[in-house]
Amino acid sequence: MSGMYNAHRGMGPAPGNPRLNELLDQVRAEFETQARASGEYEHSIGQQLQEMQMVREKVYQMEQTHMALKQKYDEEIARLHRELEARGGPSVSRTGGPPQHVGPTQAPPPSIGHGPSNLFGGIMAGQGQSGPGLPPQPTPQDQGPPQHQMPQPPGLQQGPPPPAQGPFQPTGQYGPPPVQNGYPSQGPPPPASPGTIAKRGPGRGPGAPATPNIGPQHHEQRPGPIPGPSYNSHVANVGNALAELDLERLPDHQKKVESDWFAIFNPQIPRVLDVDLLHTLQHESVVCCVRFSHDGKYVATGCNRSAQIFDVHTGQKVCVLQDDSADAAGDLYIRSVCFSPDGKYLATGAEDKLIRVWDIASRKIRNTFAGHEQDIYSLDFAKDGRTIASGSGDRTVRLWDIETGNHLMSLSIEDGVTTVAISPDTRYVAAGSLDKSVRVWDIATGYLVERLEGPDGHKDSVYSVAFAPNGKDLVSGSLDRTIKMWELMAPRGGHPNTGPKGGRCIKTYEGHKDFVLSVALTPDGAWVLSGSKDRGVQFWDPRTGTTQLMLQGHKNSVISVAPSPAPGGYFATGSGDMRARIWQQIVVHGEEAANKVGRALDDGEKYDAMYGQWVEIFYFLSRSTKGLLGAGSGGGKSSSVRWWGRWKDDKRV
Repeated sequence: MSGMYNAHRGMGPAPGNPRLNELLDQVRAEFETQARASGEYEHSIGQQLQEMQMVREKVYQMEQTHMALKQKYDEEIARLHRELEARGGPSVSRTGGPPQHVGPTQAPPPSIGHGPSNLFGGIMAGQGQSGPGLPPQPTPQDQGPPQHQMPQPPGLQQGPPPPAQGPFQPTGQYGPPPVQNGYPSQGPPPPASPGTIAKRGPGRGPGAPATPNIGPQHHEQRPGPIPGPSYNSHVANVGNALAELDLERLPDHQKKVESDWFAIFNPQIPRVLDVDLLHTLQHESVVCCVRFSHDGKYVATGCNRSAQIFDVHTGQKVCVLQDDSADAAGDLYIRSVCFSPDGKYLATGAEDKLIRVWDIASRKIRNTFAGHEQDIYSLDFAKDGRTIASGSGDRTVRLWDIETGNHLMSLSIEDGVTTVAISPDTRYVAAGSLDKSVRVWDIATGYLVERLEGPDGHKDSVYSVAFAPNGKDLVSGSLDRTIKMWELMAPRGGHPNTGPKGGRCIKTYEGHKDFVLSVALTPDGAWVLSGSKDRGVQFWDPRTGTTQLMLQGHKNSVISVAPSPAPGGYFATGSGDMRARIWQQIVVHGEEAANKVGRALDDGEKYDAMYGQWVEIFYFLSRSTKGLLGAGSGGGKSSSVRWWGRWKDDKRV
C-alpha cells in the first residue's frame, strides 16, 4: 500500500504537446509584431497631429496678420477718401465680394460686393431707364433717387436730364417689341445711367444713384402720374405679357386706372381679383425691403439708416428705429427687416455687416450679431421665435439664437447669398445665390439636402426665395426674368443618402420684362406675388402658371413685395421711387369662399356675399363699417343684384 503511494508520488507530469507549444510561440510572436506596429502607428499619428496643430497655429497667425493688415488698409483707404473729399475730388470706387454672374443674353446683374458695392447697385444704377419696352420716366421731381438733380463732384460728368413726360399716356410713344409665341422679345437691356460709379459716396443710394436729402417741400408735392408701358393691341396670343395690351382698348372690367397707378387683368382667363391702393408711405431714400408683422397690424420698411414701422390700417408711422452709434459718414441702407412671430422684436440687416434685433416697445437694440464680412441682404425669423437666418455677400448663410446671443451655424457656398427663407416647420433654411442655384439645408444637422438647378433651373442669379405654406414647395425669382415653383424632396421624406438631390421644377412663370427681384406667396398659397425691375407687380396662379393681373404702381423698380400673414388680402411693395405702398387684393368671384372678400379697416368686420348662382363680378367693399356700397353681375348665369350679408365675430348680424 505504502509502496503504491510512494510510487504514485514519484510520477512526473506528462510531456507537453510540441505542436501546441509551437502555435503558442507563433501567437506570441504575432502579438509582439502587432504591438510594435501599433506603437509605430501611434507615433506616426502623434507626429501628424503635431504637424496639424502647427499648421493650425500658422493659419491662425496668418489670419490674425491678414485681419490686422486689412484693418490697417481700411483705415488708410478711409483716410485717403476723407482727404480726397476734403479737396473736392470724386469718391473712389471700391469693389469686392464674389464675382458677378452674367447670363448669355442678360445685362450684367447687380453685384454683391463689400460695403457699398451692393446687391442693388446694378438695379438702381439704371433707375432712369425702364425695362425693355418701357418709356422714359416722368419729370425729374417725380422720379426715384437717380433722377434728382444735384451738384456733381468735380470730375464726374452729369448726364443730360431725361425727357419730360406729359400727362398719363397709356399707349406710350414707343413702338412695342415683337411678340414671339405670345411672349415679348426682351431685346437688349438699356445702358447704365450716365455718371454712375460703383462706389457709393455721401448722399448716394444703393449702388451709386444719387439720393439727396429731401426737405419738407418734397413731401408736399403730389406724385405725378406713372407712365404706362408700350402696348400692343393684339390680344389673341398675349399669354402672360400683359404689358403688351393696349390699355385704352381694354374694356373696363379688364383694367383699373387711377391717378398714378393702374392694373390690367388677364383677358384670357376669368377675372377673380380686384386690387386697391390703401396707403402711400413716403420715405427720404430708396425703400429696400417691406415686411408685415405676423398679426398683420404693422408693416416695417428698410431704407437709408433706419427701419420704420407703420400702422397698416391708418398708414401712420408708429416708430423709427435708428442706431445713433453707427458711423455717421456716408449711407447705411437697411437691406432686410423681419418681425419676430410674437411681434415684439424687429431684426434688421444692413450694409455695415451687422444684424440688430430691436425691442420695438423700448426702441432699443436687444441683440447685435457680428460675423458677416459683407453686406447682409436677407433675414428670416423662424417660427420658434428665437432663431434668425441671415444671408450675406460673403457667401455664407448664418443662424443665430436671440435668447443666448450665440452664433449657431455657418453654411458656406461658392458665391454670394442674395436671399434666405426658413420653412414654416423650422426644419429647413433655403438660400438663393449669384451662382443661379437655390440650396436647402437641414437646420438640425447643417446638411445640404437640396440643390435646385440644372436644365430646368434658373439661367441667372437668384434674388428671392419663399417657401409655400405647406413647407414642401418653394418659389424662386431670378434675374433671368422668370419665377419657378419647385417641388422639394427632403420635406416629403426623400432625404438622399449620398449628397443633395435636386428638387423638381414643376412650373415656370414667364411674363416680366426685366429682373425679378422679389417673390412671395399669399398665406393660403392661392397666389404667387412677384416684384420686378420693370416696375410691375404680378399675381400668378401657382397651379396654371398664368398671371391674373399686372399692377403698375411705382415709378421705379419694385425691390420688395410682401403679403400680410393675416386675413384681409393686404400686401405691401417697396421701390426705388422712395415709396412703400400698402394695397389690398379682393376676391371678386370664383371658387374662393366668399367670406375671404376682405375686412374693414377700422373694426375688423368681414363681409360675405349672398348669392345662389355664379356671379361674374362682385367687389364693391365699403371703406368703413357702414356696409355694402353695391354688387353686380356681369354676364354670368345670374342677372340679379344680390345683397351682402354682414359678419361680425364670425356671426352674421
